Amino acid sequence: MVHLRPKPPPTGGAPHPSGCYPARVNYATLLIPEFSLILLGYLVCKFTPLNRSVWSQVDALVYYLLFPALLFHSIIKSPLDLGTASKLVGAGWSVMAVGIALAYALPLLPWLKHHIAAREHAASAQVAFRFNSFIGLALAERLAGPEGALEIAVLIGVCVPLANIAAVWPMARAGSRGMAAELLRNPLIFATISGLAANLAGLGMADWLAPTFNRVGGSALALGLMAAGAGMQLGALVRAKALAVSVLAIRHLVLPLVALAAAYAFGLSHSQATIVLVYAALPTAASCYVLASKMGFDGSYVAGLVSLSTLLGMLSLGLALTLLRPLYAV
Repeated sequence: MVHLRPKPPPTGGAPHPSGCYPARVNYATLLIPEFSLILLGYLVCKFTPLNRSVWSQVDALVYYLLFPALLFHSIIKSPLDLGTASKLVGAGWSVMAVGIALAYALPLLPWLKHHIAAREHAASAQVAFRFNSFIGLALAERLAGPEGALEIAVLIGVCVPLANIAAVWPMARAGSRGMAAELLRNPLIFATISGLAANLAGLGMADWLAPTFNRVGGSALALGLMAAGAGMQLGALVRAKALAVSVLAIRHLVLPLVALAAAYAFGLSHSQATIVLVYAALPTAASCYVLASKMGFDGSYVAGLVSLSTLLGMLSLGLALTLLRPLYAV
């Protein structure tokens, strides 16, 4: 079992082992590949014979097989010890809880409730609190080395099941479907909960099987982002501008500020605080589009939100780590 050991905040801004400070990371370099895949899917769907009839089948493959396999492998491959990571887990859950609460509350706000349609809100609320774990894993390794990679794995393991359940609930309710039935047959929730259970039970994946899951994971990310692009209609965002602004503001402005407060309140080490800030400022999950589409909601609108969130992530990640510096300055 791997244990997380808190370390004291270093002086002078805590350079990464490579000698680079977090603020010097080129976030655009990390995010442009994801946005390029979304753009590629849009262009292929619009200008080639590979139209929506083809991509609807890709959606099904990603939703029922590729994404579940990727989520399960991401969670099980790094042993977790929740006891020694309790502060990190508490901060991560706090950020997630605030995001869920704010997203759910949007139709109740007096100045918004007349501008937000129930079905559009049900499908889009998830954008405010779900996060792109693939980008998070890449950033964590660069910012905090192996310790950061382990810490982001902890957050993925404990937050992804909660995020997926919270994403399904408003859509099940709006679609007049039984919540329990939706949870039981949702492959993303099943994969994350079973992966977390297996990890905590000390079960691992055989070495000979891991390469297959790595390849499945790579295809899931690429095809999921391209499918989001194929379903994207940015014009759809115009008809629900208030909703789009609200969920993206929660994702990219409010949650980084909440994470900063949580890092201070829980007394996180510099490494843990960095990872929590990154986690709070990440673009939303690419699978938001897949989940909304498969549950019978407006996938094109959610795909547009995913695309805008990927772009805004370049700004919010820089903002989050800029906010972090004064907390650990001497």
